[in-house]
Amino acid sequence: MKAITTALVAALAASTMSASIVTREIDYEHNGVKLQGFLAYDDAGVKGGKLPGVLVVHEWWGLNDYVRGRVLKLAKLGYVAFALDMYGKGVLATDPEKAGEFSGQFRGKPLMAERARAGLDQLLGTGLVDPSRVAAIGYCFGGSTVQALAYSGAPLAGIVSFHGGLIPASEEAVSKNKAKILICHGASDPSLKQEQIDAYLKSLNDGKVDYKFVVYAGALHAFTNPDADTIASENPSMKGFVGYSPSADRRSWEDMKAFFGEIFAPAKG
Repeated sequence: MKAITTALVAALAASTMSASIVTREIDYEHNGVKLQGFLAYDDAGVKGGKLPGVLVVHEWWGLNDYVRGRVLKLAKLGYVAFALDMYGKGVLATDPEKAGEFSGQFRGKPLMAERARAGLDQLLGTGLVDPSRVAAIGYCFGGSTVQALAYSGAPLAGIVSFHGGLIPASEEAVSKNKAKILICHGASDPSLKQEQIDAYLKSLNDGKVDYKFVVYAGALHAFTNPDADTIASENPSMKGFVGYSPSADRRSWEDMKAFFGEIFAPAKG
């Protein structure tokens, strides 16, 4: 699994060299926990002024090469992208049990938004980002995290959740939220029951939140991760639960790009 993602990062890095893509690890801290995020941007782009920024939140596995690959793709699109670290510098899970243990410490707790906000502050603190044009995207656990971050009142123009858990918006969350929301969900994802989806959408509708909920036919959980099929084959408990869908991956990425085109568009008039 590691070889696949490492090769992806290497290929993306090679393809973006002509675009002057700069990458660096950023060490920071939250509540005494040492963290390390991954930043990427087009050096030529930032010389022309501040750019839109995108915060990226990893799956429950931690900040691995898959996430770094997504950051490089965003940098190639012209964004200043930063993958935050939720777990701790160098802390990664390779099996579902450990991943559940790591992610479980955040679920349903204020710490989820607080740790994510520490990462957002790092992105804003680079001085490369237009603070009025910042979004957050997340995968699986990260998809839930960006919702929690938005509900905390973070200065985000929008969030995108890829195959993430859904957090219904309370009245307090609605009152604080500043972000438009795009949810990219697999139609065959067994992690969510229809009643959970219905309750989530009702909360957004009741709160008059600006959102779009997109469903991709046949897609399982983790449909954007090329390693998902390998993960399923190596972990019997994940078989039939996760799976890569090239079409859903491609379409959801295009939906994200269109969403960014809307929320980052210059104000008219």
